Amino acid sequence: MGWSLDPGPHIAGKTPAIFLVVFMKELSVFVDESGDFGEYDYHSPFYIISLVFHDQVYDISSDLAHLENSLNNIGWAKHCIHAGPIIRSEEYRGVTLDERRKILKNLIAFTRHINIFFKSIYIEKKHTSDSVEVAGLLSKQLSRFIKDNMLYFNQFDVVKIYYDNGQIEVTRILSSVFNSLLDNVEFKRVIPSNYRLFQVADLICTLKLTELKMQNHILSKSEIAFFENERCLKKNYLKIINHKHIIQK
Repeated sequence: MGWSLDPGPHIAGKTPAIFLVVFMKELSVFVDESGDFGEYDYHSPFYIISLVFHDQVYDISSDLAHLENSLNNIGWAKHCIHAGPIIRSEEYRGVTLDERRKILKNLIAFTRHINIFFKSIYIEKKHTSDSVEVAGLLSKQLSRFIKDNMLYFNQFDVVKIYYDNGQIEVTRILSSVFNSLLDNVEFKRVIPSNYRLFQVADLICTLKLTELKMQNHILSKSEIAFFENERCLKKNYLKIINHKHIIQK
């Protein structure tokens, strides 16, 4: 909240009007997921939901401009960055490994510099019996996270959830948990190409999956080729991103 003194047009003998200016505190939450709610499969063992939090008081416009300029310089102007296909070379036939790394590293650099944090929740599907249990476990994790950080969320006048409605189960989890715990929530359907922070959520989700696969020694050949080795993966990608995992509860 702030005060603005507006003298307006000069009128002799009149006191300038004083207007109350209210600044709305807004938190943007960008959400992406990895996996599906189907039966356990060796090639898709985890289900992950990643949430990227951006307090709108922190301006990232200059960082966005720098990212767009950097992508333009390497020939990928206004490109919607989708981390998984870049790593696995899907949708990038004929694009060299070095060029794919450059695209992703530009998004990594952008993520490192902006004032955001993230939270990833996940389950290993082999320990669950069906999609109902998967949804229940994820809902409990998300609920516990919000409750543990209620003072943080309550400082905002509005919390806007951005999701592309990719999976109805995730939409239901987000709606039920956020609406039951907070009374200042709005939901926005996002087009991924329009929001770099949604692409950051996708990046974080993809790297969280990669980290879990590394820990379980099930990295694919394409993932090993992209990251070179576990040391490079940890140093050049995971370490940078995990610095943004500020709220750890």
